[in-house]
Amino acid sequence: MPPPFEPTRAAALARIAAIDARAYAKTRNALDGRVTGLGPYLTHGLTDVPEILASLDAHSVSRQEKIVFELAWREYWHHVWRHIGDDIFVPRRAAPFGQAAQDTMPEDVLEARTGVPAIDAAVSSLHETGYVHNHARMWVASYVVHVRKVSWLTGARWFYTHLLDGDLASNTLSWQWVAGVFTGKPYFFNNDNVARYAPSLARPGTAIDRSYEAMEVLARSAADVGAEPDAPAEGLPSPAAISDPPIAVTPLPDVTNRTIRLVHPWALGDRGKADVAIGILHRPFHERHPWSSKRWSFVLARMAAVTDAIWVGDLVDLEPSIRSARQVECTATLNPGYAQALPRLSQSVLPAPRAFPDPPLLQRSFSQFWQKVSDAA
Repeated sequence: MPPPFEPTRAAALARIAAIDARAYAKTRNALDGRVTGLGPYLTHGLTDVPEILASLDAHSVSRQEKIVFELAWREYWHHVWRHIGDDIFVPRRAAPFGQAAQDTMPEDVLEARTGVPAIDAAVSSLHETGYVHNHARMWVASYVVHVRKVSWLTGARWFYTHLLDGDLASNTLSWQWVAGVFTGKPYFFNNDNVARYAPSLARPGTAIDRSYEAMEVLARSAADVGAEPDAPAEGLPSPAAISDPPIAVTPLPDVTNRTIRLVHPWALGDRGKADVAIGILHRPFHERHPWSSKRWSFVLARMAAVTDAIWVGDLVDLEPSIRSARQVECTATLNPGYAQALPRLSQSVLPAPRAFPDPPLLQRSFSQFWQKVSDAA
């Protein structure tokens, strides 16, 4: 189990300092490997890819190391998001097997009682900590889509709610990638793969204990295999999805002739030099994309630490309250609702930090993107 994710800059910087790029490259696919655990801090803006790369550069880490490549994936997903917007929720390609998929997650999956240890352990970690190792995320997505016949979008929404680092672009498009509707090539795993990277979670005789060829045959079938015959009848309760920010609203301070920084959930690094920092929560976004209580706790604790007040509502209603300010600034985000409102509320919208160039034309694959940006980074 990873250590707790404290919503502080100090915790983010400690994780950056602890990066071992060579160990990461060799062990990152193993569930006990040297991963960074930086996801929540990156997603919510307590650090960013340029800061991490600067630290790696200071320690003479080559830009050809695997960790740099993986950080570039994050910026690639945001590159795609910038170009296609809400179409991240639409499959980029037709489903490879043409199978209809259910839009409800099976209860045994939600309660971590499928009887497949690798899946149950990952779901338990998701709901108990808000963290799942990246390789285990791929296993869960593949199992949910190809074995249990659940819509990739249903799975993506479930993960987004509960992951502390749930990022609309990275998470949603990764589920598309596993389902095969992003590149056209679905991702499969089996018990041998689990045995290699998490030996204690490998179990013979389950639905995933078959060859890759047989896994594809299973994926092509329309039938949900269900939980294992000996799976427990009861499991862990599935945490609620909370759409209304669980915080008491307080009056905003007087902003007359003062500089204001609007701090949204994806820019929680610091308050900047503004006279007043106001945390903003756009209720329509969170009604559409709810979070678990653990994720809300992480975001709200950090937001409270770097702001003077937190405002909750529809951002179109905020303007009268800050009209008297001398200057309003914020950091841009692609999250819908926030993205449209912030330029109307702020005279200064700072670009979200990026380490790699953002090509003007959509790059339809990561390899195409990497070829274009790696030399320029």
